[in-house]
Amino acid sequence: MKSNKTYAVFGLGRYGVAVARELVENGAEVIAVDTDQRIVNDAAVYLPVCKCADVTDAEVISRLGIGSVDTVIVCMASNLEASVMAITLCKEAGVKTVIAKCANEMHQKILLRVGADQVVFPENESGIRLAKNLLSSGFIDMISLSKDVSMVEIDVKEEWIGKNLIELNLRKKYGINVVALKKGEEVSVSINPEQQLDGDTTLIVIANTAKLGKLK
Repeated sequence: MKSNKTYAVFGLGRYGVAVARELVENGAEVIAVDTDQRIVNDAAVYLPVCKCADVTDAEVISRLGIGSVDTVIVCMASNLEASVMAITLCKEAGVKTVIAKCANEMHQKILLRVGADQVVFPENESGIRLAKNLLSSGFIDMISLSKDVSMVEIDVKEEWIGKNLIELNLRKKYGINVVALKKGEEVSVSINPEQQLDGDTTLIVIANTAKLGKLK
């Protein structure tokens, strides 16, 4: 699943490196940044664009061209002040989506308030899983069941509304198997294939990961 979007990852600890490597290995353009030259040197082996810089400096954000990046992932949970500054500067530079790793619920509230579009807890969301969800833009969530197979939550497309699963024949068209329907917090595995779909329904499907691009 080659991505046409561009990303920047700030902070190359275990989580940040996992995000950056997964993005790079799937063909995405990634600017990886850390303040520690030793860490940058180590990461440069598998990250093509790896910089040693202070992302709390507005001039650095400008020099690196962060304003033209689609998504920035701030992975500096241990340094709340640096995370706040980086998020603020990215938003001022015009970055559309900023995702930040946080240490606790209080930090989560602060990071959301200063402009983060999404905040993740590393114990609940692995770096690899976050990267896969970013690469699978248009999917709500994605969990790898194996190297080749994933379980994905997808919204009902506008052109699917009012049709049922028999009419859509998603298995033949997209190679996916619908295993459950989700509406709000309620999940139903007893699927009536003749039931018309509406815009409030989410499909939980199992599919070959390589074929998911057909759904975008």
